[in-house]
Amino acid sequence: MKRVDDFRLRFGKQELVPIMIGGMGVDISTADLALEAARLGGVGHISDAMVKTVADRRFNTKFIKNKLQRYKFNVANPDKSVVQFDLGELAEATRLHVGKTMEAKKGDGLIFVNCMEKLTMNAPKETLRVRLASALDAGIDGITLAAGLHLGSFNLIEDHPRFRDAKLGIIVSSLRALQLFLRKSARTNRLPDYVVVEGPLAGGHLGFGMDWAEYDLATIVAEIHAWLKAEQLDIPLIPAGGIFTGSDAVSFLENGAAAVQVATRFTVAEECGLPADVQQEYFKASESQITVNQVSPTGYPMRMLTNSPAIGSGIRPNCEAYGYLLDANGSCSYIAAYNKELDAHPEAKRISVLEKTCLCTHMRNFDCWTCGHYTYRLKDTTNKLDDGSYQILSAEHIFKDYQFSTEQHIALPELPVGA
Repeated sequence: MKRVDDFRLRFGKQELVPIMIGGMGVDISTADLALEAARLGGVGHISDAMVKTVADRRFNTKFIKNKLQRYKFNVANPDKSVVQFDLGELAEATRLHVGKTMEAKKGDGLIFVNCMEKLTMNAPKETLRVRLASALDAGIDGITLAAGLHLGSFNLIEDHPRFRDAKLGIIVSSLRALQLFLRKSARTNRLPDYVVVEGPLAGGHLGFGMDWAEYDLATIVAEIHAWLKAEQLDIPLIPAGGIFTGSDAVSFLENGAAAVQVATRFTVAEECGLPADVQQEYFKASESQITVNQVSPTGYPMRMLTNSPAIGSGIRPNCEAYGYLLDANGSCSYIAAYNKELDAHPEAKRISVLEKTCLCTHMRNFDCWTCGHYTYRLKDTTNKLDDGSYQILSAEHIFKDYQFSTEQHIALPELPVGA
């Protein structure tokens, strides 16, 4: 029986362990997690979601404080159109986050940055160009274009000196999305170096409607694979979403996938950015606690735990400090939902907003517990300790379990001394 280690992801002459850890924001896919993937010969992701917040947390910068000071006068105003990101600060934060990660890299693997188009930041085109170019400036190995069709993203950086040597890929959930991207980016005369095909069981935002359960990852991958072959396009396909074991991965690799992208099992790694108490919530989760809802202001359905503190929270919009989901007109659907509840309950000291959630604040505070469909199986990947908690795993243990396991076996970690 084959193992993941019997296959290799090939970029030209470079060969890698065909395991890619997906990009999870905000700072859930930490630099430490990505560095471990690279050290072990695979591909790791950091995320540039709310990169100024991440820089402040990691490098003691004051980007958020400075932005809030500039726009403090507007806090009570529902119109956020004046709230703009300083593009120089955005570039500096991106270069810090990416550059420090790349300086620490060891091993033969690669580190990519996950870049969400839906972080529109009140100036979608301008801010996306800065994020992409600054990551390339800082030496990132590759960029994965996520959460959006990215029809103009290649055009934004086609003049960058690293446009053709950095690895550039895109996440799609359908053949049609890939065809649209290829058609729109054709004028740059550059194909993506890889395509991540994300299925309906993935964590966080989904590229499907609320009918997500009607779709199947293997079917979508096979359809895209057949079309690429018919078009004589040699682009590595990387399935993602619901690949919980090494055996799950092998089934895709045997059918022509170049690698697999995995993330859910790494949410409970020591190197992951989730606080330890939140990781225990992931371990404890039952299948009934995993839901797909529409509370995200992005417009995409989102999978999360039903006990996420973000659900129903009625906090004031923090756009002056954050504002990552403000559209080109300075609007966000959470602001509208918040003000509607405020108008309906003018005397209330505290309101509940069920329609949408303030994704910026709650992701920043690790209160929006996004997760993959199989999160309820995480408890089966580790040991339950005497105090009732679950043992946190190392990223290396999880990575190697994917790499070497067979027959749907999941290797448990060694118990800590004294347990």
